[in-house]
Amino acid sequence: MTTRPVEGTTPTAAEQARLDAALRDAAWKDDLPRATALVGRGADVNAKDETQQSAYLVAASEGRLGLLRLALAHGARVDDKDSWNGTALIRAAERGHALVVGELLQAGIARDHVNRIGYQAIHEAVWLGRDTSTYVDTVRVLVAGGVQLTRPSRDEGLTPLRMAREREFDRLTGVLVTATTADRVDDPDVALLSAAERGDADAVALALRAGADIEARDAKRRTSLLLAVTGDHVDAARVLVAMGADPDALDDRHDTPWLVTGVTGSVAMLETLLPAGPDLTIRNRFGGVSVIPASERGHVDYVRRVAQTGIDVNHVNDLGWTALLEAVVLGDGGDRHQQIVRLLLDAGADRSIADKEGVTALEHAREKGYAAIARILEQS
Repeated sequence: MTTRPVEGTTPTAAEQARLDAALRDAAWKDDLPRATALVGRGADVNAKDETQQSAYLVAASEGRLGLLRLALAHGARVDDKDSWNGTALIRAAERGHALVVGELLQAGIARDHVNRIGYQAIHEAVWLGRDTSTYVDTVRVLVAGGVQLTRPSRDEGLTPLRMAREREFDRLTGVLVTATTADRVDDPDVALLSAAERGDADAVALALRAGADIEARDAKRRTSLLLAVTGDHVDAARVLVAMGADPDALDDRHDTPWLVTGVTGSVAMLETLLPAGPDLTIRNRFGGVSVIPASERGHVDYVRRVAQTGIDVNHVNDLGWTALLEAVVLGDGGDRHQQIVRLLLDAGADRSIADKEGVTALEHAREKGYAAIARILEQS
């Protein structure tokens, strides 16, 4: 039987070792609740096993963003090394974990450390990676974070760009050519906003590399992330989110990047913003949360996905309408809005909530002649 240290006491060496081993096991299994509990009991995020693996290093190599944030919040030694004398940044870059790479860069990790085989993080991302979106994102984030781009690897004598060409990685070659040949950025903030608005992810990375304020605003108080979301420029948004852009930054219309996803209905953008931890309760200028405009506009796939986030599907906006009421009152009664009504009901929408005049969704459906929606709402 395994004993547990008594709360408020210092664990024995054997108890500490068990706690630390359990934490590493939780990290390997991506069990964030268990890891959180273990850290609360005193498990050490830096404690290593005989292979020089710690919970912190495992979180980085395996792309466990939640676990990484837990480790960083509880004293992770950011520049700790593994058995290859590699940092967490090198491990994450090798696996193409762009969000982890961005988190580590924001935490101040050594950007250009060289491991035992002579590689920096940028070398590992290219030489040991693939020519996929995952690695394109990772390299862009490394560019944005200011890593050295022209140092040759120790043994091959290849720069990251030459590595990309040797591997015949056309996409990574394009990113690195742009990063190493672009003109000097004179006004990084302006360049960032412009790049985000037109969806140029490479230019976004270069503007951040040049020192742009990621929360810089245009004349309408829109940030680069809000501009990228409005245009549904997912590639640009992924770079911005990885580098810490705020999904809750309000503009002069009381829109945020997250709120705008409900207007555009982009599930890809929703997924891009979720790792940034958006506040699902922030209200737009009509007092609504994102599921309400999405329901009105017939964004079926968005409503299906956002309902899984725990958003309040019974939130009432300033007009007195829920998402269910908007789907009926402002919808067209067709197949898309029928699907949305079903999705909202399955997610716990309360069909008895009436508008300010006391009219329920069912009564609105009958009044508008939406027989199919009325039948759905009549079902028990």
